[in-house]
Parts: sequence; structure tokens; C-alpha cells
Amino acid sequence: MTMAAAIRRFVRDGHTVALEGFTHLIPFAAGHEIIRQGRRDLTLVRLTPDLLMDQMVAAGTARKLLFGWLGNPGVGSLHAIRRAVERGVPAPLEIEEYSHFGLLCRYKAAASGLPFFPLRGYRGTDLPRVNSRLRSVTCPFTGEQLDAVADLHPDVAIVNAQRADHEGNTQIWGLLGAQREVAFAARRVIVVVEEIVPGEVVRADPNRTQIPGIIVDAVVEEPWSAHPSFAQGYYDRDNAAYLAWDRVTRDQGRCERHLDAWIHGLSDRTAYCARLPEGTRERLTPGPRPAGPVDYGDYR
Repeated sequence: MTMAAAIRRFVRDGHTVALEGFTHLIPFAAGHEIIRQGRRDLTLVRLTPDLLMDQMVAAGTARKLLFGWLGNPGVGSLHAIRRAVERGVPAPLEIEEYSHFGLLCRYKAAASGLPFFPLRGYRGTDLPRVNSRLRSVTCPFTGEQLDAVADLHPDVAIVNAQRADHEGNTQIWGLLGAQREVAFAARRVIVVVEEIVPGEVVRADPNRTQIPGIIVDAVVEEPWSAHPSFAQGYYDRDNAAYLAWDRVTRDQGRCERHLDAWIHGLSDRTAYCARLPEGTRERLTPGPRPAGPVDYGDYR
């Protein structure tokens, strides 16, 4: 599908929407399309909310945010989310905080068909005080007290990846993040890829297939869809954009003008890429570093 068609069909007001990708493969193009289509009252889920979540909150899409760490990585705070939490601007925002692993375990529970997932890690921290959904359980084998988190089935999971075939068999390399877990946990799955390739390309390298097509509802081919984050092997992280966002969003008026210029005022990702400063593509294009060949053998 096109990005517009996939978002229009699967993302509804009030949905719980997970947008995953860890450091790279962050689904910026999908988030921008959700903003353009005017979705409201969303519960947004992401292990590491950074610029994308800040933009979606600034645009008024979110009612609640579930997360494991929050900030502009390597830069500082997220000023739009701070305004929403502290002052209710542009709208009040409820937050539900976990550790990275705690939120991942919510996905893993749902993906495994379990009602909860046990873990260690919250003993002696303040998280149980600020998150009433955290529980403790007694291990039936050792009697040990363990922490526990409930399963989480997002209405929609949106994940970026390098490539997929037309059936949705999706391949990721580099940092894997939580894309596989959230895809198995979600009720609907939208995969956004840099390129759609023939099925024989995927079958020739099966270990890179993190998400099988049987659980995918839509495949969107959208080059540069993760910018300003990066896609391993396709383009590098645009650090200048992360620094610029910090400056822009300290002022609410400048933030709104930025959203108008880079999201509301553009029709799609192609228009976004055309607006990038001259030389951006060349500056962010990485040099080649191919992986070594693997011989899977010939079945006779």
C-alpha cells in the first residue's frame, strides 16, 4: 500500500499505536502521515521516545505515552512532551513509564500468548511508586518475589526495516530493537521498508527475516522513511536535525511553524525528501561494508 492508504485503513482515533525501531529504522514517515491525517487521542508506545514522539505530541495526536526512556539522544530534553506533561500544552499528556526491558517484556508476554511476564529489575527503584501497573509475583519454584508486567497488544504496530518482499516477509540487520516482538504482539502490523525486493532475495538470506509475512497487514515501500534517524546500509543518522529540533522546540510558536513547514505543508515523504537541504543525501550516504557470504547449501 501507499503510506497514506495504510494509515487511513488501520490507524483510528483512540488506538494504541506502537512505533518501534531502536536508534535506527525509526518510523518518522509513518508518524508524519498520522499527524497529517489528523488522528487524535492515541496511546503512543515506544521503548525510546525521541524526536518522532515529540513531534506527534506537539501535533496533538496523543492522549497517553508508554515508554522506557525519553529524550533527544545525545542532545537533551524533549520540550514538546515536557510542555504537554507539565502545562497541558497543546493538550494534557498521561505518561506510563517502564524500563526498556520492562516494556519489551510487555510485548513479549503478548507475543507469547501470556497474560504477564516476570522480570527482575524494579526492586529498589521508584518505578513501582509512579507506575501502578507494575506488580509482583511469587515464583512457584523458588518462592522468590519477582516483578511482573502485563501483556500489551497494540491495536497497530508500525515498524521500519530495510527490505521486504511483496508478501511482507521483512528483513532487518544492524540493531534489531523490538520490531519482532511488537509485530507478534500487535493486532495489526504495518511494515515500512526502504525497498521491496523479489521473494527469492529474501529466501536466499532467511536468517535476516525478522517478521514473517503471515502476520503483516500492509507493506509500504518508502525510501528515506526513517530520516532523520538512519537505516543501516542505506543512509546515516542526521545529527544536525536532532540538534536543530532542540533549538526549534524550546519555543512553542517555532515548534508549530516547523510542523507546518515539514509535515502539515507537505503531501508525502517524497515532498519531504525534496525539501531537504541540498547535499543532504550525499552527506548521509554511507560507504559500502558488505557482510561476508554464507553458504546455506543446496537441497537435492
